[in-house]
Amino acid sequence: MSCCCEKKPEPPATPEPGGCCGGDRKKRDWLLLGSSFVIVAALSAHLGGLTNAFGSSLVSAFCHAVAELIQLMWWGTLIGIFAIALLQFVPRRRIEQWLGGKGDLGGLLRAVAAGLFFDVCSHGILLVSMQLYRKGLSIGQTMAFLVASPWNSFSTTFVLFALIGVKWTLLFIGGSVVIALAAGAVFHLFEKRGVVPPNPYREAFERERLTEPGFREQIVPLLRRPSGWFAILKGGLLESRMVLRWMFFGVILAAALRVALSPDVFSDWFGPTLAGLGLTLIAATVIEVCSEGSSPIAGDLLNRAGAPGNGFAFLMAGAATDYTEILALRETTRSWKTAFLLPAVTVPQVVLLGWLMNRFAEST
Repeated sequence: MSCCCEKKPEPPATPEPGGCCGGDRKKRDWLLLGSSFVIVAALSAHLGGLTNAFGSSLVSAFCHAVAELIQLMWWGTLIGIFAIALLQFVPRRRIEQWLGGKGDLGGLLRAVAAGLFFDVCSHGILLVSMQLYRKGLSIGQTMAFLVASPWNSFSTTFVLFALIGVKWTLLFIGGSVVIALAAGAVFHLFEKRGVVPPNPYREAFERERLTEPGFREQIVPLLRRPSGWFAILKGGLLESRMVLRWMFFGVILAAALRVALSPDVFSDWFGPTLAGLGLTLIAATVIEVCSEGSSPIAGDLLNRAGAPGNGFAFLMAGAATDYTEILALRETTRSWKTAFLLPAVTVPQVVLLGWLMNRFAEST
């Protein structure tokens, strides 16, 4: 019988990825190993100029797409791993002081503000948000932080200023704040009514919060010796494995889709109509694009297709319906219902705001 079908044991403070309920550290993660092998092989072929030796334009295009995605993702992923390495040592009580212990309005506002000002791309923010959930953050705050964050980094915001102007960039940010707050409030209500399970890590942290050592007590002794630095990095990598496995797998799927689907068709096919908005949502769902990579596409949707709402939908729905995000949520929350409720709650809001933005653009 699967471990997920047995009576759930008390969750550990830092569960290990791998199995259906956390897994065994000694068990090989074939998905992570296989995806890493494909990515390393594709990168080696691309960087070594070996793609022409395969005699296939599809293989060459696939290797180029993998290299392009990794180039967009690597810095945000590394920052996310580094943030997770440090978050391991942040006491539970400190997180409660910063973000609040519940998903009430004040806690949701702080979570959204943290998401807006966290300068990491969607892949790095996914790592951080899952670690915060494992630290006991409520599901409502986790969703608010996750929805507000993906493309709202400082770097991406300045890119959008240049691509679509200050007015539309601020409207996009305002729309994302509305959706993040609404999503957080809905998930907080779901948790109170038992629609989604409560954070399984919170009870353990409630018992340990008064006895857990402080941040400096834990990290200062490690920083005094080289082996301690290695231990910090190793901890960050181990805590990130659960998300990295799906992130790498998502890169492979995205590269394969890029070979079959060119984003250039957006500017011709995705106009400011309900049909164009619907096609944009489908494209955002199947094409995995990092926040920096999605910004130019959103700019084309506004400037060339005259559909700012479609550009907003592409940015938001790409994060809300991302399969890497859904799978990571399932692994972390141990609930398929919670994972699939994220797009169910956010996509209707994205469609409504996108349609309103298109109508606003037509009237001005």
